[in-house]
Amino acid sequence: MTKKLLSIRSLSIEEIRSFLEEQHIPVFRSKQIYDWLWKKNAGTFQEMKNIGKVLQGVLAEHFSIDKIVLKDEQVSIDKTLKCAFSIDEKSVVEGVLIPTTKRMTACISSQVGCSLACTFCATGKLKLLRNLSAGEIYDQVFYLKKEAEKRHDKSLSNIVYMGMGEPLLNYKNVLSSIDKICSPDGLGMSPKRITVSTAGICKMIKKLGDDEVKFNLALSLHAANDAKRNKIMEINESNNLDSLRESLEYFHEKTGSRITFEYIIFDGFNDTIDDARELADFAKCVPCKINIIEYNPIDGEPFQQAEEAKVDRFAQFLESKNLIVNIRRSRGKDIDAACGQLANKNKAIALDERSLKKSDD
Repeated sequence: MTKKLLSIRSLSIEEIRSFLEEQHIPVFRSKQIYDWLWKKNAGTFQEMKNIGKVLQGVLAEHFSIDKIVLKDEQVSIDKTLKCAFSIDEKSVVEGVLIPTTKRMTACISSQVGCSLACTFCATGKLKLLRNLSAGEIYDQVFYLKKEAEKRHDKSLSNIVYMGMGEPLLNYKNVLSSIDKICSPDGLGMSPKRITVSTAGICKMIKKLGDDEVKFNLALSLHAANDAKRNKIMEINESNNLDSLRESLEYFHEKTGSRITFEYIIFDGFNDTIDDARELADFAKCVPCKINIIEYNPIDGEPFQQAEEAKVDRFAQFLESKNLIVNIRRSRGKDIDAACGQLANKNKAIALDERSLKKSDD
């Protein structure tokens, strides 16, 4: 049985330097290797043209590169781009490039599947297969950045960890990927351009505060009373609104950052003025803004998007309480790239050899 090699992208530049010392190779090569891995996003050691064939061979003998591979692309009528990336021989994740007049946003995945099973989300129908490595997360951003430049002649302005998976259940790799994205040795982006979205895991929100992260935090709330939230989000049973409020207050105290509350309005479920009043009361626990999100129906679920007039009244009530409110209209819905739809048509998240040869959608 072939021994699985350690991914070199799991090493720091100091660890690469130590390896080279052990191999009696000049340590200045470590910076060249690191640039190839991150700035140039090399997928093989053979691509590292300036390090010499001998060193290429030494690296290939000891390490692998955990590189994702594009399997399929779809472009929406609104120019949203959805990419299916092969992670290994069995797994696929999706990332989305969302172009608007003001922003160029990459929506990326942090896990293969998801364990939280929120009833309104297509990804929640899939089992969690594994966490993505920091490199696999980074690759999505690097690829979508190139596509933004090629297709729109613009660079990425924002990155949202709102694709497949719960980012705070892949804490170490998510934070490591953000470090690489923000580093001058990587993409050099500002952490203020990055938003990590969570379904609400209190102890991990507090850990973000303890780590004094600089990126933005969004909470997928969708209901501001426990009875309703329990119905659509199982995570609320162990992370209820009182504990969430406490963790958000702690996070804000540690970081000074404003929170974004994400709220999908479902017809006949959480769309009344009483629901809006509960949301306003909860939201005032920390400085915040509220994003009201258009619902995108998925197969097998009864939820429907609330009428536009009702959504507008809901937003107006929140604004009357001096809250910042944005209504987010869906993009990429026709290719199942909109919020909550990732993997909706791409049923086979764990692929066999035969299905890998077919379109993922």
